[in-house]
Amino acid sequence: MQRAPILAHGPGPTGSAADLSEPVDLQHLRRYTFGDQALEKEILSLFMTQLSETIAALRAAANQKDWKVAAHTLKGSCRTVGAFQLGDIAQDAEKLTFNAGSEACTEAISRIELATAEACAFIRNAYGLS
Repeated sequence: MQRAPILAHGPGPTGSAADLSEPVDLQHLRRYTFGDQALEKEILSLFMTQLSETIAALRAAANQKDWKVAAHTLKGSCRTVGAFQLGDIAQDAEKLTFNAGSEACTEAISRIELATAEACAFIRNAYGLS
């Protein structure tokens, strides 16, 4: 029985203009799903659900640990599915020194929300998800 590879965290291959311009590198995900669109839809639906939960965790962070865990979780899930632009923004947020209500943390959440909206719209359009 052939097993699917473990989804790696980290940037995907670069070089393609499409990889750099799209909010989600679908070819990256397809390497792990072997082109199974039903599986891709399921993974991306779970990803979109997790995005809202993780953003809520960032907003609710009460200390540095909470902030870093939420940002790190977001970074990892983004890179797993090929949402590298959003993953990079999450990485930037992870590096911040947390201070509830600080301008830097508020700005990071705003950038994450904007990139999340773009990624989700792209996914919904690509897979016909609602």
